[in-house]
Amino acid sequence: MQGFGRLMAALGLVLVLGSLPAVAQERGIEETIGQQLEAFKKDDFGAAFDFASPTIKNLFRTPENFGAMVKQGYPMVWRPGDVTFLEQREIAGAIWQKVQIVDGTGRVHILEYQMIQTPEGWQINGVQLLRQPDVAA
Repeated sequence: MQGFGRLMAALGLVLVLGSLPAVAQERGIEETIGQQLEAFKKDDFGAAFDFASPTIKNLFRTPENFGAMVKQGYPMVWRPGDVTFLEQREIAGAIWQKVQIVDGTGRVHILEYQMIQTPEGWQINGVQLLRQPDVAA
């Protein structure tokens, strides 16, 4: 019976240690998104642009172009209120982080951030606004 207890303890340790990289990944992704949101709050489009992937940087070319797109297309990201990180998942090898943002009017928005790992750390490779189901009062 002693052997069984040791085996279970060893398996528990393996499970805990095996989950550490996933926790570190999740924390790094949340920090990246959070820092970009903070930069947007300060209208620091240069700093916000630094968190974009090379693909996004090539698409918009300058922090000013990037900032204009966010202000027009994603005002809840430009001026976020309450931010809650939801689940993270992998789809076809890509990491997606779901984020709930409550804007200044109290409206809830759910977005998904596609994240990529680069030599500079986690970077944002795209954001999509998810359609919210209509709720009857």
